Amino acid sequence: MAQEDRLAGVVRVAQAMAAAHSPRESWLAAAHGAQRALGGSFAALSMWERERGRLKVLVNAGERASGEEEFPDNETYPVHQFPEITEFLHERWAGGGEPNAWVETAEGPAGGAAGYCHQRVAALRRRGRGCCVVAPIVLNGRAWGELYVARPVGMPVFGREDADFATVLAAVIAAGLAQTERLEEARRLAFTDALTGLANRRAVDARLDEAVESYRRDGTVVSLVVCDLNGLKKVNDTHGHATGDRLLERFGSVLSLCGAMLPGALAARLGGDEFCLLSVGPPADEVVRVAHELCVRAQDLDLGEGVACGVASTGDPIGPVRSARRLFRLADAAQYRAKAARSTTPVVAGREGPDDPVIQLADAPETKRPGERRRFRN
Repeated sequence: MAQEDRLAGVVRVAQAMAAAHSPRESWLAAAHGAQRALGGSFAALSMWERERGRLKVLVNAGERASGEEEFPDNETYPVHQFPEITEFLHERWAGGGEPNAWVETAEGPAGGAAGYCHQRVAALRRRGRGCCVVAPIVLNGRAWGELYVARPVGMPVFGREDADFATVLAAVIAAGLAQTERLEEARRLAFTDALTGLANRRAVDARLDEAVESYRRDGTVVSLVVCDLNGLKKVNDTHGHATGDRLLERFGSVLSLCGAMLPGALAARLGGDEFCLLSVGPPADEVVRVAHELCVRAQDLDLGEGVACGVASTGDPIGPVRSARRLFRLADAAQYRAKAARSTTPVVAGREGPDDPVIQLADAPETKRPGERRRFRN
């Protein structure tokens, strides 16, 4: 391959990774770009999970063999089967060498060694591939994982120049991964409550809009549990704001635990003493059961005075839900009723008949009446 073509390949990999909008897109861009740049038929990107002692395959691109998935959930290999990623970096690179790529073939080492059974060689043979080039990926000064590009039997075997080029590609991919990680961290911070680690209001708004669209499209049940932590001001005034923050954190943990009872639920802090659970899929009765559990656990906290909890679900007779705003107002009105009644159990919108006071309250004009602590949120 001409030098100009290889340079163009490097540029294409960098540009494709820069244009990615998610880690998966970035991984796929890296694998596809490396496959094309090296003239391979297949490429994979794997990450070294140190705490588990394994290489986890993130993406398989190109001509996949039987059983290989594009984004595998659980394709992992013990590092002791592929020790070069640790041995090379720890013994040679740490001693002043470079994290260079290397080539392996389905024939094994030159001349063939009796009893030779390298795991990669066995994998090449099993999947009908003739050779591969493997390049360690180093990120922030540490071994992150590896790039693997293969060719089928019958194609020319990778040479030393290919391995050197793979080393360059791995460095470009490492830079792209670093950028992806920075963007993901920025996105995480933008959608995360700093104190509790739960989702924030921005994350709820985005997820709820999507959920309501799903409900309008195919009837998916969407439920919202809105909670107001009772007694936070008293805790702050009596014990200080540091203690109040601990109460918020502890309740956040309880909310997360209860949210885990609803598959895929989003636990969030809306701000101040207000929290919510957003559930998409589970029936309304299941959400109400979890809301009951949440009230019981909140009452058992050492600090605070329990929680006021309101529930609104498209699985209940609450009328048309054409927007996320209406579901939010219904849950908010239910929570307001629970707060006013000092209820230790959830108030559920739509379960008191055609004249349900929660629905009337939610649909009332948005004028602030005497005694209301706030307008219902939009």
